[in-house]
Amino acid sequence: MEPSTRADLSRTWALVPIRGLETAKTRLGGNLDAEERRDLVVDMLRRTLVATRDAGRIVGTIVVTMDPDAAGIARDNRAVGLVERVPGLNGAIAAARSVAVARGATAVVVLPADLPGISATVVDALVEAAAVGVAPRTAGLVVLVTDQHGSGTNALLMSPPNVIDPRFGVASRDVHRSAAARAGATFLEGDGPLALDVDTPDDLVVAEAALGAIHG
Repeated sequence: MEPSTRADLSRTWALVPIRGLETAKTRLGGNLDAEERRDLVVDMLRRTLVATRDAGRIVGTIVVTMDPDAAGIARDNRAVGLVERVPGLNGAIAAARSVAVARGATAVVVLPADLPGISATVVDALVEAAAVGVAPRTAGLVVLVTDQHGSGTNALLMSPPNVIDPRFGVASRDVHRSAAARAGATFLEGDGPLALDVDTPDDLVVAEAALGAIHG
């Protein structure tokens, strides 16, 4: 392959997809009212942006959203706020990836804004583990952190940024692993704090037990 297609983590950008502040986490409606859900979403988005802003291995962050208010929070935290109307999560991530590539990204890491265990240290550890695990002339690299159920994807690092396409959704761990194999890319899996997300009432209970109250 040409050198430009090889894994390179020297300019890693974070991509943070979030549908909107009012429309996210509707499955928590039985536990939180609309104002509490919005507060939770805003808190987790800010937590994510502080982590990527302060991480030494992250060059820049792009928040891709349909919500101008979420884009404003991104800009308040020195991130790019990309308001994008393409349908679906994977289309939004692909749009953000294109912006990152245009800004010189050699790698991207997708970090959904619902990971309460995120921190700058955790993000740096993910990128550093990828750097250690990849051979010097690896054609491509995919690093995945699965969710606590072992079937989804909570974080996805790709170098080059287009080595595979994002395929978040049902059983996405296996879908991403298969895509990496077809691309001839090295596939690595990580765990740790990024394995915890907040998507259901049960997830909220586990997150609060592990990290203290994250809303209110």
